[in-house]
Amino acid sequence: MTLELDIQRATDITPQPDDAKLLQWAHLALREHPGSELTIRLVDADESQALNHAYRGKDAPTNVLSFPADLPPELEIPLLGDLVICVPVVAREAAEQGKQPEYHWAHMVIHGCLHLLGHDHIDDNEAEAMESLECRLLAELGIPDPYISNNE
Repeated sequence: MTLELDIQRATDITPQPDDAKLLQWAHLALREHPGSELTIRLVDADESQALNHAYRGKDAPTNVLSFPADLPPELEIPLLGDLVICVPVVAREAAEQGKQPEYHWAHMVIHGCLHLLGHDHIDDNEAEAMESLECRLLAELGIPDPYISNNE
């Protein structure tokens, strides 16, 4: 079974990764969950800010928001949920952190997918486990540790 990915491009702001890259990164993060379904929505700062405010009480745009599906288990639908990624925030962060934009995009997609699987970074132990998994997955793509600045 393959990953079913719905890509919604709600902004014309560029650059944006192509569908094949988004699928590659999501597939890598979710490879142990074959047949999963999710949506990745690429948005502008206004939509990201509105969602971040409504769901997290933070009145600013953010890089990625994860919305896990909340389905009754008896439905047995492989829907994981939705990722909302803010195109201008990802671009700004990549520039500020001295990272190749594609590397930062890969990190954001993998990070969001791991949230949909239940990983979190609220406490130090959870953060260490999640970051370690992100680094291992990104290394498979030849992408250096995203938690070390100036990755080119």
